[in-house]
Amino acid sequence: MKPQLQVPAAVAIAALLVGACAFFQNTREARYPLSEDTEESLYITSGKTLARLTRGYNAIAADLYWIRTIQYYGGTKRKAATSGAQAAGIDYKLLYPMLDLTTTLDRRFNIAYRFGAIFLAEAPPGGPGRPDLAIALLQKGLSERPDKWEYMQDIGFVHYWWRHDYTAAARWFNRAADTPGAPWWLRSLAASTLAEGGDRRASRQIWEQLRETAEVDWLRHDAERKLLQLRALDDIDALQSVVDRFTAASGRPPGGWEPIVRAGLLRGTPIDPAQTPYEIDAAGRIHVSMKSPLFPLPEEPQRLPPAS
Repeated sequence: MKPQLQVPAAVAIAALLVGACAFFQNTREARYPLSEDTEESLYITSGKTLARLTRGYNAIAADLYWIRTIQYYGGTKRKAATSGAQAAGIDYKLLYPMLDLTTTLDRRFNIAYRFGAIFLAEAPPGGPGRPDLAIALLQKGLSERPDKWEYMQDIGFVHYWWRHDYTAAARWFNRAADTPGAPWWLRSLAASTLAEGGDRRASRQIWEQLRETAEVDWLRHDAERKLLQLRALDDIDALQSVVDRFTAASGRPPGGWEPIVRAGLLRGTPIDPAQTPYEIDAAGRIHVSMKSPLFPLPEEPQRLPPAS
């Protein structure tokens, strides 16, 4: 009589089979790329149906689909970055369905919820610019783990950074602060959000806190990128003042950095915190370059003048 296969061995064999399938599928796609229609039929699948088909190995299947999600997001982002004017026609239509499928297979897939929300909320061309879907994904995670204060904090970040809804952001920060085990600074973060919403100092405080408490390096690096974007916004304000002075004195925009350098207003071409030169358009407005890792900078809310 043959001995029965032990459960750990069965799981190991299943993992090897899934890994082999992924390898052969990636090799096939490298030689024979999938058409867009084939890609859609591959990804847009009922998560509940797939969970039944992979019963017992749902976590492994979730890992596989998470890898495919990262590949899809990264590939679409690269395509948008290299498409120039055509980037506006590139979307991320499969991103949320893939994240939804992944988190249905493994409803406690922490990284998929937190990274996925960042992917979804990121403005074009770096992402689809869908903070609403980012919040929906995090709330899905919260329904599974109502004690996960990090998801509440992340929802607050989405409201703050991408929606500029400071009342909602403060409400979620307070809700996170009420959760057992949450850090003390969430309460002060909620207060400063209400008092200074939209102020870069408050934004800097938020991202510094996220950088210090990030569970994984990717979240820490994303927080560092946001802090560099805030520095770039400060740089642009200072440089714009210089360019405006030159324009007022000469009666025309400079058309580049060289006239300003010759006039002695700057020592050389200014570079952003990612070491990419800033650009001036024909109207004399300063921008980060599309080649910069910091592009695009976040849109800031319109500030109303103080009441007289």
